[in-house]
Amino acid sequence: MLVTGGCGFIGSEFIRQQLAGTADVSIVNYDLLTYAGNPDNLRSVCHDPRYTFVRGDIANAAAVEQVLASGVDVVVNFAAESHVDRSLADSGPFVQTNVVGTQVLLDACRRAKVSRYLQVSTDEVYGSLGPTGYFTEETPLAPNSPYSACKAAADMLVRAYHHSFGFPAIITRCSNNYGPYQFPEKLIPLFITNLLQNESVPVYGTGTNVRDWIHVSDHCRGISAALERGKCGEVYNFGGRAELTNMELTRLLLRLLEKPDSLIRYVTDRLGHDLRYAIDCRKAETELGWQAQTSFEAGLRDTVAWYQSNPAWVARIKSGAYASQP
Repeated sequence: MLVTGGCGFIGSEFIRQQLAGTADVSIVNYDLLTYAGNPDNLRSVCHDPRYTFVRGDIANAAAVEQVLASGVDVVVNFAAESHVDRSLADSGPFVQTNVVGTQVLLDACRRAKVSRYLQVSTDEVYGSLGPTGYFTEETPLAPNSPYSACKAAADMLVRAYHHSFGFPAIITRCSNNYGPYQFPEKLIPLFITNLLQNESVPVYGTGTNVRDWIHVSDHCRGISAALERGKCGEVYNFGGRAELTNMELTRLLLRLLEKPDSLIRYVTDRLGHDLRYAIDCRKAETELGWQAQTSFEAGLRDTVAWYQSNPAWVARIKSGAYASQP
């Protein structure tokens, strides 16, 4: 199995799960180690003989061909630029990795005749919901940020390769992930690490934007289920059925960490900020036999406890020391 972007938050959880649960799997982790790629996330498995790390760019055709030549059967593409604010500042790297990189990877996988390819995507490609309703796999794509537009473009390429060439591809889309090892630019780890240092937490606008939260372990179990039981050419949504406004989530974190509301700092709202995301994941539940197992309250408590118990990991992120070669 080739896992691209495996040093990231979600990719590293997927690799740890695969190595823990599948005795006969062999994994090549192909990662460029951009700013959010953290080799520390895989220190627990780096000496496993079934695990190999290769540093490389999915947009580098020659390098991708070389890594696929090692005898890869299955490819799971996590590699992506994923932070909306960064895409608003400069969309160039997002187009290069998320669109060009996906195209290069698809072409190389076709030539290598891989048996299955899974594209890890996001509910953000669907755009924004009003106060009611849910995203289904049939919801038209209407991305509203450069990040989500690039992910939608990649999804359309994957869909087209399946339709045009019979390429054995599956797309998965998930709601907001949280859990251990998440890079602290995203809301939950940013707020936890700030609050642990008695620093303020920035809330966009009035904090009324709504997100559905899924624990990263549940998401990765869903990806495994799609690989094993999913139908090529299909899309599968994964959600946690845990909708909260950003303000509700902020106050939950303040309570868990016993911090005062005075640490809330309201900031100018993000450009084009989507109001609400919510996933209907009944297709995955019915066709894949998957269900989210982690309640949001328990998962959030465990996540807070993990960051409290791993100050060295946080310190290496904050100092930049994590960015050294594995």
